[in-house]
Amino acid sequence: MQAVLDYTRQTIVAFREAGVLPDMVQVGNEISNGMLWPDGKLPANWDNLADLVKAGIAGVEAGAGDAARPRIMIHIDKGGNIAFTKAWFDKLHSYGIKYDVIGQSFYPWWHGSLNDLRENLIFTANEYHKDIWVVEAAYNWQPREYLKKPAPFPESPEGQKEFLEEVNRAVQATPFGLGKGVFWWEAAVSGARGGRGFFDANGNALPVMTVFDKFTRH
Repeated sequence: MQAVLDYTRQTIVAFREAGVLPDMVQVGNEISNGMLWPDGKLPANWDNLADLVKAGIAGVEAGAGDAARPRIMIHIDKGGNIAFTKAWFDKLHSYGIKYDVIGQSFYPWWHGSLNDLRENLIFTANEYHKDIWVVEAAYNWQPREYLKKPAPFPESPEGQKEFLEEVNRAVQATPFGLGKGVFWWEAAVSGARGGRGFFDANGNALPVMTVFDKFTRH
């Protein structure tokens, strides 16, 4: 636990001293199954995971010094799964962990339909009253994930754009204004997952590039 605290503190200090202290830090990435296995592997080691998360949060606070503490995000990967989200966050809360933001990943070929996402965002807002981000989302501009099953949108440049538009609409419709935004993972991806990016095989920007323009708050 001390190593997690020290490493996190040192990292945040480096950002602060460089003048780029982050506004928000997620402690762990997609930690539905825990982190830092085997010690923090779930479901067997909830006590350890809670201590690891607390250590990470303490490291952020220590590293921020006299500056404003970055907001703390807890990020899981069950964007369309209400039952898992409730069970997981209820368990997390039983340890008294203080955090600010809930993050969810949403890849529709793994995590359900857009309706599943909408319903989970509504549930999460009503249940926990915290800001919510879809912190990972993507869709392909060329056929890949839906070769053997029906696709919710065409895996095409226009279908990819439509997907991101609908995810943004779902997030912005979250009750109490708690749906705060969407991160795409990942705009510049290449290789086997290049079809999820914002650029075609020749490096040209795809229509999805313009989606965030219409949803940006000015």
